[in-house]
Amino acid sequence: MRFWPRRRIRVGVFVDAFNVYYGARSICGRHSPGWRWLDLLGMSERLAHDRFGSHAKVTTLTYCTALREKDGDTSSAQDQNTYLNALQVDPRVTVELGQYNVKTGKGVLVTPKRTGRRRFVRVVSPGVDSLPDWLGAEETVGPEGDVNLLVHYSSFEEKGSDVNVAAHLITEVLEGRIDAAIVISNDGDLRLPLQIARRHVPIGLVNPTQRPLSQMLKGTSADGVGGHWWSRLQSADYYAHQFPDSLGGFSKPDGW
Repeated sequence: MRFWPRRRIRVGVFVDAFNVYYGARSICGRHSPGWRWLDLLGMSERLAHDRFGSHAKVTTLTYCTALREKDGDTSSAQDQNTYLNALQVDPRVTVELGQYNVKTGKGVLVTPKRTGRRRFVRVVSPGVDSLPDWLGAEETVGPEGDVNLLVHYSSFEEKGSDVNVAAHLITEVLEGRIDAAIVISNDGDLRLPLQIARRHVPIGLVNPTQRPLSQMLKGTSADGVGGHWWSRLQSADYYAHQFPDSLGGFSKPDGW
């Protein structure tokens, strides 16, 4: 355990919101209530005290996300805005918005495979005449010579949160605003900014997902200035740190 001087330690917290949301959903269950109304400041204060000592104080929390604006899905956007407003009741919190974009493309149709090393297998075409009218697919020859189905798809992707986390982390570190940092993410794209930040202040990296820690984010506690640590959130962490049902005039959405 690292011993700190008896003075206030300013801790900055940097949150990759979609990493946290989907991580919590996989750990706690998509349809389970009780984990979405997350008190990130309370959780971060506990982490800071446990790791940096009783003199640690979270002075800033930067929440990097994007607004989920999807056609025909107004309730989720309203719920998200309610949560963002609740977070910002505390003036230490800054919300940094990226973009939530519709992505279109095409690819070979696959089906999940539960055994073996391959997670998905290509669907072999049963013949064009056997395809339902609603499935807009065409046949294509795969790399092994079998005839697969090529389909068009649309998906949604969040852009910018990893860059925003990195930008705020490096800015606060290099401008001397914080003495230590907690980064809540398991995004390997943060490898370089974390390496740079570890040269200047102790960094705690918190994995909010069920997946193993990204190989890109590993290091040693003695890197740079030293005192770094790694941890992973469990379901109990999410359930134990929830806002009160009403906060600053904002109420927890139904089912949360």
